[in-house]
Amino acid sequence: MTSTVETADFRQSVLRHQPFRLFWLARVCSSVALQMQAVAVGWQIYALTGSVFYLGLVGLAQFLPMFLLTLAVGHVADRYDRRRIAGTCQVLEGMALVLLALGSYGGWLGKDGILAVVFAAGALRAFEGPTMLALVPWLVPQELIPRASAWSASANQTASIAGPALGGLLYALGPTTVYTTAAVLFFAASLLLSRIRLDRAPVKREPATVRSLFAGIAFIRSRQEILGAISLDLFAVLLGGATALLPVFARDILHTGPLGLGMLRAAPAMGALGVSLLLARRPLRQRVGRTMFLSVFLFGVATVVFGISTSFPISMAALMVLGAADIVSVVIRASLVQIETPDEMRGRVSAVNSMFIGTSNQLGEFESGVTAALFGTVPAVLIGGVGTMVVVLLWMRLFPRLLQVDKLGE
Repeated sequence: MTSTVETADFRQSVLRHQPFRLFWLARVCSSVALQMQAVAVGWQIYALTGSVFYLGLVGLAQFLPMFLLTLAVGHVADRYDRRRIAGTCQVLEGMALVLLALGSYGGWLGKDGILAVVFAAGALRAFEGPTMLALVPWLVPQELIPRASAWSASANQTASIAGPALGGLLYALGPTTVYTTAAVLFFAASLLLSRIRLDRAPVKREPATVRSLFAGIAFIRSRQEILGAISLDLFAVLLGGATALLPVFARDILHTGPLGLGMLRAAPAMGALGVSLLLARRPLRQRVGRTMFLSVFLFGVATVVFGISTSFPISMAALMVLGAADIVSVVIRASLVQIETPDEMRGRVSAVNSMFIGTSNQLGEFESGVTAALFGTVPAVLIGGVGTMVVVLLWMRLFPRLLQVDKLGE
């Protein structure tokens, strides 16, 4: 009996598909490299300038290319081989890091040069991210897309835990070491993608017109469940940006040091990783829409608990629950978008989706900072958590079709 169950489970596992195994490893490599780069650039820019303004410019340099290139990115992903697009971007990102390594080693790359390279790398990631998302349905049968989305999410969470730690450890040897290691990881990711072999018909190239460029936005607006899922995530992350204020909580409220801050930063990813691995093995079977709303509501509750906590263990637990709830929403949204979108439009829809996610992350941090400046740190987090719960209740009325989604793909 056990062997039969194990055999059936293996048949339903995305890991038995070699293309997806290679893709997952490539995603881990590129995500860890990105996290390492973020740590090194942040430390180096602050060491060179001593200015928090320049740290803000680093975030802006990464956000602007994604925002400006969204329409072009989606169109390219739908016209050309997605494996080659992602692989080429990873090679060029690796070369950008080689430039940072050489400039840091030689001492000839200043703060403005670093920002320029970061901007160029951001433009490359603007193409890589949506293309990787749109590539998933090429790698596994449609019924396994929810499992594949969960495994994809686990790659990001693994990188969120391992990447900063590895980057910080290697930075003790200097930024050149971090950049070189991250470059090798990007090259490895590209090599892994190049080994993926798929038996697919040539990609249909739709003529480039104004209408085709905006087709992704038009499609999302026409599908209430997709628009509801994407916008729900946008406002939840926008309002519930408690992680942006972690340094203040760590020092002034929980009275812990840098190690404690590191643990607090890792807590959401730890919760998310555990749940993503669970969903990869046991995907959601029914009441998917209700589960998504419930998970986002729980995200808001966890945010409130974190905001009122003065205990380090309780705060850690709240952040882990926050990350776990968030990843349920992420997996459902990603699966819904991939399954409900025709393949010839997945690049454009994924690009718009990625732009929404990036916007919510960046603006969420800005919103938290402004609210904290106006009302105080704890009230800012409480306002965000309660606001998230209010959005959930409002979205349940505005998007009833999303609430009624029972099974993905049906």
